[in-house]
Amino acid sequence: MKLIVVRDGSAILFSEGGEHPINVGDVVLLAANTLCGSEPEGHITVSTIYADSDYVLDQLFWQHADLLCDRLDTQELADTLYTEPAQILRLGEHRAGMLMPWVDELVALTTDGIARHRFHRAQALWFSIIDQVSPFIEVSPHRIAPGQRAHIRPTLPRDRRFAPLRAEAREVEALLRGDVAHDWTLPELADVVHLSSKQLGRVFVEAFGKTPLAYLTMLRVQEMSRQLRDPEVSIAEAGQRVGWQSRNRATEAFREHAGMTPTRYRQMQRMPVNGTSTPA
Repeated sequence: MKLIVVRDGSAILFSEGGEHPINVGDVVLLAANTLCGSEPEGHITVSTIYADSDYVLDQLFWQHADLLCDRLDTQELADTLYTEPAQILRLGEHRAGMLMPWVDELVALTTDGIARHRFHRAQALWFSIIDQVSPFIEVSPHRIAPGQRAHIRPTLPRDRRFAPLRAEAREVEALLRGDVAHDWTLPELADVVHLSSKQLGRVFVEAFGKTPLAYLTMLRVQEMSRQLRDPEVSIAEAGQRVGWQSRNRATEAFREHAGMTPTRYRQMQRMPVNGTSTPA
């Protein structure tokens, strides 16, 4: 995601939400992979903070740890709460002015990469900035308009060029998410969107940072984690429900993506906390 602080001047912002004026005192919040441009009215000076999607999701998990069973649920919560791909936050000149010293110091610390001994200072600056900005972020309890995105995108490669999502990539992602248990193949998906397998692989990686089949594995692991919370569902059955007939393959994929075996994951769901048991 990007946080753009308007320091001086004004412009017209063009995004998926239409055309809007931005001025000193405004902060623009852009979700990952959101197409946006601007036309300065005379001149405009901004400072932009780039925040990795996984980093933001980690913070969201700890913010809502009382609602979430584990880190794998965070993406779904983000999809529900933050459906607007572009927001203009009207902080006002005074509040935005408070950000400037923090932004300047953060820029100075990160221009050549964060030195290890200044890591915590950089974290403190980021938290100070987002603390002032977050009350202005619009939160949606559900998807309220067709133009809103249903999903915040997974982590993108850091060197990815800024470009809009291709329609073919969106269609394939929806197919995978809609039926994770189906035995999808790359040629089958390519036929649906009228691309060659090689073209689809390139388009999908550019959009989501993973090949279609790697993305499918990620979705299966997320769904399998939910299945494992039901004590009546065996590990083999949980794997079969998400499309893996082999328990060994399900265990291998789960360990790779979740950092632990399904057995260990299930044990952690039942560990006693302060004398009580956590829900399975």
